[in-house]
Amino acid sequence: MLTSRVSFMMYFLVLLFNTSFANINNLHDNFDIILKTYVLEGQVDYINLKENRIKLDNYLLKLSDIEKDDFHNWSEEERLAYLINLYNASTLQLIINHYPVKSIKDIGTFFRGPWKQKFIYLFGEKISLDNLEHDIIRKEYNEARIHMALVCAAKGCPILRSEAYTGTKLNSQLIEQVKLFLSSSNGMLIERNSKRVYLSPIFKWYAKDFPSVIEFVEEYSYENLNDFKVYWLDYDWDLNKKE
Repeated sequence: MLTSRVSFMMYFLVLLFNTSFANINNLHDNFDIILKTYVLEGQVDYINLKENRIKLDNYLLKLSDIEKDDFHNWSEEERLAYLINLYNASTLQLIINHYPVKSIKDIGTFFRGPWKQKFIYLFGEKISLDNLEHDIIRKEYNEARIHMALVCAAKGCPILRSEAYTGTKLNSQLIEQVKLFLSSSNGMLIERNSKRVYLSPIFKWYAKDFPSVIEFVEEYSYENLNDFKVYWLDYDWDLNKKE
């Protein structure tokens, strides 16, 4: 009798593990296809994405089906990849819901802009992009590199990757995102003669998320910015659409 109970418990635990694994296995495959199809070098083909939106809508429905208990059984990398993909996919959905627009800032009203609108379903609740970024991702994960991964559909932000984030590749993907951004004119410009470095205002807006902005920039750009004075670049809010 005892042997039967032990066998049943082992079966139950294996089933529970396999169910949680199944929820994350291949979860982001469709989003990966979407990004490879409609995003090129950070520019999004919103016209065709809107006309063929069923895969994006279904992907977000699939993410909304994930239960909190299953989510917390994943690794930290898998959880963070899920939340980044949820943010970026939801931003794409917000844009095509209102397309054509010149900028994401044109969506909503003065009192309830695009980041305050509650249209994202997570663990049975309806939340906004601000809730997702500030109340969940920034609050629960000590990872400054997410600011190069969360994309606000503007030309001034880091580029949207043409692939989905995954737990197994997350670290290498974040490293590449930071390096790409800092090598772009939207991320950093250096005037060596005058010892000036111009950085994206993202580093000013979220300065407290970085132990040291300059040390972070130096680590990923391989630049020595000792004695350089920091200035801030203008931020281009025009839509990151395919021209």
